[in-house]
Amino acid sequence: MGARTTLRADARRAWRERRQRWAAAVGLALDRREADRLVARIERWYPDAYEALASLYAGEVDVPVFLDSQLETVLSTVRGRSQALRALDEAREVDPEWFLDEAMVGYVCYADRFAGDLRGVIDRIGYLEELGVTYLHLMPLLAPRDGANDGGYAVIDYRAVDPALGTVDDLRDLGGVLRDHGISLCIDLVVNHTAREHAWARRAAAGEQRYRDYYLIYDDRELPDAYERTLPEVFPDLAPGNFTWVEDVGGWVWTTFHDYQWDLNYANPDVFAEMFSIICDLANVGVEVIRLDAVPFMWKRMGTDCQNQPEAHRLIEGFRALVRMAAPAVLCKAEAIVPPGQLVQYLGAHDTQRPECDLAYHNQLMVVLWSSVATRDARLATHALARMRTPPPHTTWMTYVRCHDDIGWAITQEDAAATGVDGFGHRSFLTDFFAGDFPGSFARGARFGCNPDTGDARTSGTAASLAGIEQAVDLDDPLLLDAAVSRLLLLYAIIFGWGGIPLVYMGDEIGLRNDRTYLEDPTRAEDSRWMHRPHMDWAAAGRRTQPGTLEGRLFAGFRRLAEARTSTPQLQEMASTVRPLHHDNPHVLAWVRSHPRFGAMLGLANVDDSAQAVATVLCGEAGLRDPEDVLRMWPADARDGRIHLPPLSVVWVTDG
Repeated sequence: MGARTTLRADARRAWRERRQRWAAAVGLALDRREADRLVARIERWYPDAYEALASLYAGEVDVPVFLDSQLETVLSTVRGRSQALRALDEAREVDPEWFLDEAMVGYVCYADRFAGDLRGVIDRIGYLEELGVTYLHLMPLLAPRDGANDGGYAVIDYRAVDPALGTVDDLRDLGGVLRDHGISLCIDLVVNHTAREHAWARRAAAGEQRYRDYYLIYDDRELPDAYERTLPEVFPDLAPGNFTWVEDVGGWVWTTFHDYQWDLNYANPDVFAEMFSIICDLANVGVEVIRLDAVPFMWKRMGTDCQNQPEAHRLIEGFRALVRMAAPAVLCKAEAIVPPGQLVQYLGAHDTQRPECDLAYHNQLMVVLWSSVATRDARLATHALARMRTPPPHTTWMTYVRCHDDIGWAITQEDAAATGVDGFGHRSFLTDFFAGDFPGSFARGARFGCNPDTGDARTSGTAASLAGIEQAVDLDDPLLLDAAVSRLLLLYAIIFGWGGIPLVYMGDEIGLRNDRTYLEDPTRAEDSRWMHRPHMDWAAAGRRTQPGTLEGRLFAGFRRLAEARTSTPQLQEMASTVRPLHHDNPHVLAWVRSHPRFGAMLGLANVDDSAQAVATVLCGEAGLRDPEDVLRMWPADARDGRIHLPPLSVVWVTDG
């Protein structure tokens, strides 16, 4: 009998022994209807939680007893949920695929840079509705350390909001108002590490063994040196190495990112229990999507790069199963920016198809799209995307053009070689191109994370600056501006039409360019990522209703994308598949989405600065008999057996 089969049998046996006791406890705590629902959820998810926790901690704890303590947290969470959140739980138990709807459109921003604080965000909900937003991701807002804090990812208190943004009550009120407007709230939970000023870290430094065991602390360099032999550096120029000597602790602390971010020790089951309790508290504030930050780094193993370890996946499986019991309205999203071959596993695409996160970022799509507009060639994108594994049912991608972070050029040697280029050479070209250092580049970005040992570097810059808008505005060149606007809208038209949930990064909809004022702040001057985290320019946003302005042209394009997406049921994720198509024109990215009920949608994107054409036979390959462009943003036409696409344009073709 296999290990997993044995664990499932053990789980069922443990639940049978406990069902009556837990049914009685739940029955005393909740009314009959809610008690029955909770017991049914526990029964459904208990084997998944048991299997994950047993595979992690069987040698450390009595697994059924440890799981009992997590069920106590589940019951306490259910009792603490407001009536509105309980109603949301019930609705989403009936419709668990609610987030796979074609009307889903996301918006990503920092609360302070978008609207000053959380109360200010409430005042700007009308703007989000105008844009068609149904999902709002607010970047790190839990209480960070003072001074340098990695953009908010060094948290000192998971149960408090950054005082500059407001309070937990403000966050609760924001969640409620957003919910009333049909917008789901997502926030970040940094699960891999805490700030060194967190209460756990301070107690560890004070010598409390319980809390020293929350972290990875070594008395001498023997083990750190052994680990370092296979560990990469995340920030080789800003924070070299993966361990920091901390005098107060009297040891070397594992610090993957910065010396003020201490990695948590998930081999300790108490850390899992603490983090699950925090997830539940955030769920009860009204957070509907919890972005689990830096999940690939959560488990350490000697002789590896300590990323994407099997136990990291088990941790996520355990969190998800327990969250499904406690707050079924809540989704888990993996922040896993990893090589393409390891990406879809965070959605549960293992050989055994274990449930993991509901959502994950399609980093590969973002990378190959920027590569395509730089080279004016879509063949690398077609090849790389065709090799991607399909997400499991009931999960989906978050698709995006830009985000708060740098662009790491995750292009494998295999994918590059398949299209006739060298992987390292192509990554170097992209770094040069988007820094504006390559002849003929339209981009105005900057290098980030330069590694002197490998020669690799990543890229910073807003989407508008990388797409050529900054250059065109600086040169006051209308033709360059036309091309740059089309280029930016093309990138977004692809992610809106690819599938998943498209994310609009704040300011892209009005063409915000790089903000170099970060150089005046000594805590940020060495981190070029701040150049693509500008403050919202509300004066510029006020021009969004003026058709001839840059802001008016872009905002109208983004609104059209949201409207077209909502009215194109082929973009519904339920039971849909997407695949790139190989064809005879290297300048055009072609893909087909197939839906068993609504049929197919053929996407065509001309990434070149000149007009291109593809054979209409592609419509036949997609099964379309009466093709019609439902996007209607660029004047494409069909003649002489070919579909003719203007420069930098996209069509979404369905049966008319």
